Amino acid sequence: MEKFVVFGKYCEDAIIKRTPFREQHLSRLKKLKDRDILVTLGPTKCTKYLFGIFQANDKNELIDLIEEDIYWEKGIWTNYDIYPWIQAF
Repeated sequence: MEKFVVFGKYCEDAIIKRTPFREQHLSRLKKLKDRDILVTLGPTKCTKYLFGIFQANDKNELIDLIEEDIYWEKGIWTNYDIYPWIQAF
């Protein structure tokens, strides 16, 4: 599997708007973590941006994983960029 860095942006007032979907989101992330797909994911301190590291077979698989998330479906995440990553150490 390849590693990818994901940078994205949250909607305005994401902290408030995410509340009804947070448990579903976190539960899904835990399952991805348990399957060694998710390495890390979270907001920047200012809560405007998200940063994550994932493992996937290819970029298209990762796009599907991101766009299946309730935060994407409900517009909490508004955009994202994916970068293949080579972990040096």
